[in-house]
Amino acid sequence: MSSPALNTPLAAAAVDAAERHLRDTLAIAIGHAPPHAALIVHDTRTELNLALTEAYRRVVPDARFIDFDAVSPDDVLAAFAQLAAGDLVVLVQSTSFRLEAFRIRIELFKRGLKVIEHVHLARMPGVQGLHYIESLAYDPAYYRGVGHALKARIDGASHGMVDSGDGAQLVFGSKFEAAKLNIGDYTGMNNIGGQFPLGEVFTEARDLEAVNGRARIFVFGDTSFHVNQPAVPVTIVVEKGRVVGAENSTPEFDNMLAIIRAHEGDVWLRELGFGMNRAFSRTRLVDDIGTYERMCGIHLSLGAKHGVYTKPQFKRKDARYHVDVFAVTDGVYLDGQQVYADGAWQP
Repeated sequence: MSSPALNTPLAAAAVDAAERHLRDTLAIAIGHAPPHAALIVHDTRTELNLALTEAYRRVVPDARFIDFDAVSPDDVLAAFAQLAAGDLVVLVQSTSFRLEAFRIRIELFKRGLKVIEHVHLARMPGVQGLHYIESLAYDPAYYRGVGHALKARIDGASHGMVDSGDGAQLVFGSKFEAAKLNIGDYTGMNNIGGQFPLGEVFTEARDLEAVNGRARIFVFGDTSFHVNQPAVPVTIVVEKGRVVGAENSTPEFDNMLAIIRAHEGDVWLRELGFGMNRAFSRTRLVDDIGTYERMCGIHLSLGAKHGVYTKPQFKRKDARYHVDVFAVTDGVYLDGQQVYADGAWQP
């Protein structure tokens, strides 16, 4: 994608790939079809935005397209108001669209609308845009088959372990919270859609203090929500669910820990994320941390905040931080059985 005109062979191939992936996503995952309407709200600030918008023009040619920068917020709200339950809204955003107090995705879900959000695309220039497009590929046999199998293994496990190599093992010595799925299967769910790309199963220990050991962190989210990749993985030391040390640390990682401690006291380890998206790996990254979170491997969260699982020791108003960190993943074990090896899930 080397020019806004999208007239180079690379750009043409990228749009063709995006078209294939989005066609599968809308048909299989989202279940969008006539007579339901579609509204695509986009901007034109980046090549990736232009490529995705063009792909949507091919996939849903009857959709209404609105350039967010060319109209007023009231125009966008009026377009939302014209939609009926079951219709589709797609948001293709260089950053993240703001409509004053209107929380776009939440409000659209309340109206029974299907929603696809592509956010922070400006953080993924050049070849990263190609990685992002690849991450939109929807393989239902993989996502649904492996995703549900992982959930079944997690929900039934009494303990688990993440092996980060070099002797670093992080042990989860309790059962897990019921795992949540982000795999493009919305059966039985209130809302259809969300932030893309897809590909994650996540949980956390029921007893957070039963988490102990070490994990080698090769990427973490910095204060601007960008990927930060230390030259050498930082080894975190976890005791009773809290990060009590960081070996081979960097000033940026130390600063992140200091910010959490300043507001929350301890640095808790909460989320255990099983990323499934094969477009991203330890060596194939994008700068946006929210997108890279789907990376095929294990990610964890540092800080007391987690909007899905409630724990008695945390009050929502006091839990401020949820920082994604990514562990070198040599192996993942549930009840002693290996479910991740050689860069792939094998549940």
